[in-house]
Amino acid sequence: MTKNTNTKRKGFVFKTYEAPFQSPFDKLFEIFKELITHTSGDFDEAIDWLRELDKEYKLTTAEYTIDDFIEDLKKKGYIREEIDPDGNGGTVITSKTERAIRQQALDHIFGQIKRSGQGNHKSKSPGIGDEHTGDFRDYQFGDALDKVSVTESLKNAQINHGIDDFKLSEDDLVVEDTLHKSQMSTVLMIDISHSMILYGEDRITPAKKVAMALAELITTRYPKDTLDILVFGNDAWQIEIKDLPYLKVGPYHTNTVAGLQLAMDLLRRKRNTNKQIFMITDGKPSCLRLPDGQYYKDSAGLNPYIMNKCYAMAQQARRLHIPITTFMIAQDPYLMRFVTEFTKANQGKAFYTGLKGLGEMIFEDYETNRKKRIR
Repeated sequence: MTKNTNTKRKGFVFKTYEAPFQSPFDKLFEIFKELITHTSGDFDEAIDWLRELDKEYKLTTAEYTIDDFIEDLKKKGYIREEIDPDGNGGTVITSKTERAIRQQALDHIFGQIKRSGQGNHKSKSPGIGDEHTGDFRDYQFGDALDKVSVTESLKNAQINHGIDDFKLSEDDLVVEDTLHKSQMSTVLMIDISHSMILYGEDRITPAKKVAMALAELITTRYPKDTLDILVFGNDAWQIEIKDLPYLKVGPYHTNTVAGLQLAMDLLRRKRNTNKQIFMITDGKPSCLRLPDGQYYKDSAGLNPYIMNKCYAMAQQARRLHIPITTFMIAQDPYLMRFVTEFTKANQGKAFYTGLKGLGEMIFEDYETNRKKRIR
């Protein structure tokens, strides 16, 4: 009788990378979703860009052309023919495409965020949550023993030590993450002033992607939370999630006060304990609407009258226990000083960032704020 010495071993296997199989439709659809976001929902322009890319990179074959792709979009319900009141016809995307774009934004932004084994989220009011997330992390000193996942911990022990020398150590233990069932009401403010497309840099498309990804995260993972989205230029107005792919920059100044007023009005109606405002902007506040309906504008520099109105709104939000997190897509020293004073008035937070990493910052901050009870 021979003893079977085969045991499972841990290690790395190196082999040539093989890309996952994608059908011709799926390959083109990934590109199409990016293009339709950049063109603000303009189907004809997106297809024109797709044809140009096809000429340069040979995306299609004789067996599957761009025209075949368009026909499949129709069959699968991603586009439809629409006739406007003037009798002009055209092709538009459907709500199915809008959902697909939001899911892609979520995968591209939130899917790249690596979860820390020990957790980076600090809280002023630590406690044990009561809502299971389905995610596991390493056991830390102080974790309640009833939160230890027995199944996952035993599996780790078997992998780490083997059956012949089975033992369970502290390093094998994992616990399931939990959250408090407190709801979070968030208002996301997006600057659509003209500077969001100035200097040859498209800043509005990344902002749209972040908003779509955040909307998809909240509606799928935290359905009890609420997300309201508003845009601000000379004035401020609320938009629906379905409107995001079509959002465009206008010939506007930046009325930050109007955006904050609308954001606080929306949050006053919420019964949730936790409320917060995320503001994405790249420029200085340069506009106010006066009581008589006229606009007070100053694009030359930081106007003290406009700045003081912004500080007053920040203080008002603080009194309502509404923290404001500002994501500043600019790093001009004088603008950073304004944001610093604005943040101090609200006792909120500010991030000075370029377009790269904007989504990760917003998602990390959303998760952090949700894991603690904002008072």
